[in-house]
Amino acid sequence: MKSIISVFFTTFFLGIGLISFGQNVQAYAIYNSKGKKVSFEKMLKELAKQDIILFGELHNDPIAHWLQLKMTQELHKKGELSLGAEMLEADNQDELNQYLNSEIDYKAFDTLARLWMNHKTDYQPLVEFAKENNLPFIATNVPRRYASMVYKKGAESLDSLPENEKRWIAPLPFPFDPELPGYKAMLEMMGGHAGENFPKAQAIKDATMAHFIISHYIKNPHLFLHFNGAYHSNNYEGIYWYLNYYARNLLNNQPLKIGTISTVLQENVNKLVLENKGVADFILVVDKDMTTTY
Repeated sequence: MKSIISVFFTTFFLGIGLISFGQNVQAYAIYNSKGKKVSFEKMLKELAKQDIILFGELHNDPIAHWLQLKMTQELHKKGELSLGAEMLEADNQDELNQYLNSEIDYKAFDTLARLWMNHKTDYQPLVEFAKENNLPFIATNVPRRYASMVYKKGAESLDSLPENEKRWIAPLPFPFDPELPGYKAMLEMMGGHAGENFPKAQAIKDATMAHFIISHYIKNPHLFLHFNGAYHSNNYEGIYWYLNYYARNLLNNQPLKIGTISTVLQENVNKLVLENKGVADFILVVDKDMTTTY
């Protein structure tokens, strides 16, 4: 009898301990811009009202990639949806379309397009969902060779490109505001080396992504979900700034509703730290010990 009672209490208190452990260990949490914790459903409801969503990720974070797929699935249930991604470059749109239309298989797609090293695990599920559900998927990023040209030779070097190559870049000359805090920080980080070329190389990416997003949105005025590194849309700069710039000219000052998400790492996910408040409409906080995809 004593042994039975002993086993009962041992099991009982072990169970309580496991429950407590489970309640304290949390892989991620979602907050609004003011630092209030919100559910995935609440975030989804708010973002579904927008014209464009910029989902800022950390490229090697599995939680962000998982939530991107879940968000895509749920938004698709609510209405028409287009997808786009920084991780695919504009001059690979033909290859992407061929894959989406089942004209080539994945092996050919991987061979013909410049896919990121983590594409198969982190982004191919999104491409597959688009393929299975006949969703447009836009390769929005500038071909990296052109960003490299800007860094090495300046933005003016793009003027010498053949006209057929300029179609893969934002219209030239692209606007650049050196006073935007993000670009200023990049310039300071370089200690003045490379002059404005370093932030301009970032800006041509931001401008090109915004250009292809809004060009598609004008022809297909329904929700556009875009995946990009968080630094491309944090603090309502980068792609966000360029979207509003192009909207003023292309949408006759019609307001463009843009929702943003940023992904950050914290030691404690149960409270949003001050430096992460306000970086986006919603902040995905991931435990800094989370396993990465590469």
